[in-house]
Amino acid sequence: MSLLQSVAKVFATNGALARIAEGYQPRPQQLDMAVAVARTIEEGGALIVEAGTGVGKTFAYLVPALLSGERVMISTASKTLQDQLFGRDLPRLVQGLGLPLRVALLKGRSSYLCLHRMEAAVAANPDRIAGPALAKIERWSKLTRQGDLAELPGLDQRSDVIPRVTSTRENCLGSQCPKARACHVNLARREAMAAEVLVINHHLFFADMAVRESGMAELLPSVRVVIFDEAHQLNEIGVQFLGKQLGSSQLLDLSRDLLASGLQLARGLVDWQALAAALEKAARDLRLVFPRPAGGIKLRWTEDSPEGIDPQAWKEALGALQRICDQLLEALGRVEQLAPDFERLKERVSAMAERVAAFGLARQADLVRWVDLGAQVRLVESPLDIAQAMKERLSPGAEQDQPWGGRAWIFTSATLGSEANLDWFAEPCGLSDARQLRVGSPFDYARQAAVYVPSEVCRPDHPRHSAQVADLVAAAARKLGGRTLVLTTTLRALRVVGELLQTQFPPGSGLDVLVQGQDSRNALMQRFRVGRDGNGVGAILVASASFWEGFDVPGDALQLVVIDKLPFPPPNDPLVEARTRRLELAGRSPFNEYFLPEAAVALRQGAGRLIRSETDRGVLAICDVRLSSMGYGRRLLASLPPMRRIRLAGDYDSLLEEIAASGAATKPSTTGRPPS
Repeated sequence: MSLLQSVAKVFATNGALARIAEGYQPRPQQLDMAVAVARTIEEGGALIVEAGTGVGKTFAYLVPALLSGERVMISTASKTLQDQLFGRDLPRLVQGLGLPLRVALLKGRSSYLCLHRMEAAVAANPDRIAGPALAKIERWSKLTRQGDLAELPGLDQRSDVIPRVTSTRENCLGSQCPKARACHVNLARREAMAAEVLVINHHLFFADMAVRESGMAELLPSVRVVIFDEAHQLNEIGVQFLGKQLGSSQLLDLSRDLLASGLQLARGLVDWQALAAALEKAARDLRLVFPRPAGGIKLRWTEDSPEGIDPQAWKEALGALQRICDQLLEALGRVEQLAPDFERLKERVSAMAERVAAFGLARQADLVRWVDLGAQVRLVESPLDIAQAMKERLSPGAEQDQPWGGRAWIFTSATLGSEANLDWFAEPCGLSDARQLRVGSPFDYARQAAVYVPSEVCRPDHPRHSAQVADLVAAAARKLGGRTLVLTTTLRALRVVGELLQTQFPPGSGLDVLVQGQDSRNALMQRFRVGRDGNGVGAILVASASFWEGFDVPGDALQLVVIDKLPFPPPNDPLVEARTRRLELAGRSPFNEYFLPEAAVALRQGAGRLIRSETDRGVLAICDVRLSSMGYGRRLLASLPPMRRIRLAGDYDSLLEEIAASGAATKPSTTGRPPS
């Protein structure tokens, strides 16, 4: 039986999926995608698939990949989906299809406990804030097998203790580490090498592409099927890794490690405290060159020094960094034979010195530089996109006689562009020659959902805009009993709208107002789904950034999504400016070919939070009158799922009341959810 026939049999009405997934019903869109993936696996090459919400794209690519008998690598944008694939979807399918396959999960170093660094952190007697968390990690270290910090409940991922108990490429001692045999990173890599199916994430893929260190250099040649889920994030994640970065936090981490190793392993041979203090001072002086903004900003850097920074002060700060690096290299050279820790510290300082020198030189024309300013300062240089890097990886030199390296490359997401040819995704990823498939959602959007652009809300540049958005949300939430997600395009709007709503709905008012940043992402999503303490009280969630995607609440708990304004890229962002200039120099329109497609994709991602199952009903309200008043508004509205359009405020109010009356359950329903 061919792979295509085997795939069709699994997706049939009485096939294996009907036994694996409760409530499974064949969907033509899911089968179309599965067949296209199977054909690409058989023939090789690259396939881009945009699969609308509800298609079940996870099973559509997993089934043919697992049945193919090939070694498979699956990459996701988020650790959440990575854990879901490894912990839920893959075990169900492997068991249900009766396939004797080994599946492994591989994350980056920062996800795994480093036993050597943990022992060093304990010995260094950390401060009181880190103490309880460190003690908790030490107790857990005696029980865990995988060493994945995600296993540890209640650990704040922003905790200062995490860098102290995990390793980086720079500070890992490798085979010289006294804990090498028990190393959790090495264990994960050994399991990955032995598995037929490997689940990684985009960050790990690009980290390896940049430094060839994560073990992928050994793994990728043995893999024939590579699948990128959540592929719409590939370009933005990739550019983070394919350039250079130098930050004050890196310098402070180096100072801390230098002092800890020096005092523990070579006390008295070098004045470690003086060297560490000098490095900390150089890091502080670098930070003091720049203004301290109220929030995080990106500073342009198109000339020899960043914009608005005194060139002489800039030169002196870099010079001070270079001098302390030279002093550290001299000191470490005297003791590097005593312990492998000093060898790695010397390598880290050498790499740091190279980056300092590079940032003192003029940038290359095809790169962009900027400075991230916040509590810390970070110097960044990156390519404008990942096209060249992906072309080199997809067709490596030794395999140039085989298109696409003789492999099958699958790229999929619910949103890969608003234009017919998916150029928004394909061009910056170097995939213009890939085959493409678009499969629509099986949901009946015209019946299930409506979109409303309120004319009574002022333009986004008006000072009252956020307040009017908050008033619209409050009025609707009263009708629905909460069940509302507010997506903002800026952190300022997040704060303003959140504060205004919390004023209107104080504790005890019968509605919970949840605001991003006031609890963890997972805790906020759980409270939104089931109410405080599981009591089913409706909620309003005000969020930005990561909540525009990956927020999945099928059923009655979410019936209104409000977007405060059109999500255009910030025009003063240095990376956006550089991409704009490149298009202008090529005689192309930045607005039509960059800003509009970016806004359309982000808008579709946000709108995709509303309808998550065949039984959901809801309204999407976009509080930006430009959708109605500007010519490009029609293009953006056309990029959304085919929801019916509501134009009058009275019709909007009536629909909300109808939705509230027709089925709002006391507790959120999760029925009707399609299988993956």
